[in-house]
Amino acid sequence: MSDTSSALSNDDLIPSPPGERDWVWGHYTFLWLGMVICIPAYLLAGGLMDQGLSPLAAIAAILLGNLIVLIPMALIGHAGARYGIPFAVLARASFGTSGAKIAAFARAIVACGWYGIQTWVGGNTLLVLGRRIGLGDLKGPPLPVAGISAFELLAFLLFWALQLLVVTKGMRAVRRFETWTAPAKVALLLALFVWAIDRLGGIGATVSRIIMAGGSAAGGQSFWALFVPGVTAMVGFWATLSLNIPDFTRFARSPRDQMVGQALGLPVPMALLGLVSIVTGFATTTVYGVAIHDPLVLADRMTGWPVLVGLLIISIDTVSCNIAANLVGPAYDFSAIWPRHVSYRGGAMITAVIGVVIMPWKLVATSSGYIFTWLIGYSALLGPIGSIILIDYWVVRRGRIDTHALYDEHGEYTYRGGLNPAALAALLIGVAPSLPGFLAAVAPAMAPAIPAPLTALYPYAWFVGFAVSGTVYALLSTRALPAQQPELCSH
Repeated sequence: MSDTSSALSNDDLIPSPPGERDWVWGHYTFLWLGMVICIPAYLLAGGLMDQGLSPLAAIAAILLGNLIVLIPMALIGHAGARYGIPFAVLARASFGTSGAKIAAFARAIVACGWYGIQTWVGGNTLLVLGRRIGLGDLKGPPLPVAGISAFELLAFLLFWALQLLVVTKGMRAVRRFETWTAPAKVALLLALFVWAIDRLGGIGATVSRIIMAGGSAAGGQSFWALFVPGVTAMVGFWATLSLNIPDFTRFARSPRDQMVGQALGLPVPMALLGLVSIVTGFATTTVYGVAIHDPLVLADRMTGWPVLVGLLIISIDTVSCNIAANLVGPAYDFSAIWPRHVSYRGGAMITAVIGVVIMPWKLVATSSGYIFTWLIGYSALLGPIGSIILIDYWVVRRGRIDTHALYDEHGEYTYRGGLNPAALAALLIGVAPSLPGFLAAVAPAMAPAIPAPLTALYPYAWFVGFAVSGTVYALLSTRALPAQQPELCSH
């Protein structure tokens, strides 16, 4: 067992003991169903269509993007399952005992943004629920700086507080919560799908509607100019989880369990969720005269007690998804950055606070900003980090890690003062090609001053960063490892 008095360790970061490694493939399938069925994921298909893709192209982009991200997800998850270590500790093997803090911080800050976005969605659910039970419009003028009403801010903070009640119970509570709530969310989604098909006149009419519908940018270069960035954004949607998936797979009974569970729970359910969103949008066009891709807006239009039940399930869904996808990972990351001072629960509180300060409602104000700035922007950073960890684990070390050295301040993973120059160089070189395009996206006023060729790679940010950083790291990591490097799994 690793020394918990070390500056690199605490009780939350040491390898999971055998008694805690009991998650089977079904747990991971339900975990992913719980995370996939959420409002931000539901909005993706509609956002892609708003940007000009046809329904079929939107579904294809979602499916392809999630099949792609599943590969690094399962491969990085293997390390967590084999050695029982979280992502922030695994990153020490490639970035160094100090350099891993850079990777952990980058992943944690993105997760804080996502935590805030999901909390914002949950707060809006409470507002809709309040209106439905007769509390009035719950509207008001926007507050200075924040740009949202006092009611919206109050609902956001209330939902923020409710989530912390679950996370303080630990990882077993998160697993149970996901396992219990996933079936209810699937049932709600099926009910919505059946309602939409009925309003469209049956399955035949629905299929015909999907096939016949075109996009505003269908065909030619204009199609590919939207489809490829759409795929990149779909990869980016789960790019955070593709890094910190060891935070969950460290509890797996075997590497195979996490791989099978993730394969069943991620790509196809994401595509099916997109299908439900699209079909529901067609149905609302028929019923209300406008396509509604936001289930909260739809719930505000519908009547009857089933709507209240649906809103309650959506609220539970948002809690379960947000905790699993956006709170567990950064909680471990912040703990790994300051092991002696920050526990898992302390890291969760830091995440929650940053999730408020970041004002997440501004990140999802438009579909363009949500998909093409937020999702693609951070994928340009997380793609290179994931590639470096993958190449180090599978190519350089061939799946063998000295677990004890990960917690040793003077071990082989200290490199040069705790930093691995090869990893830092690969990260910088991998991010560089997407930086001009990112600046043009976040600051449109600067766009005319940036030559077009410099922004051309931005739509492919995750792929470019992943390929460049992985290649550079493989070339720089020429240090020969021992032929039989010790494989030490602390149990």
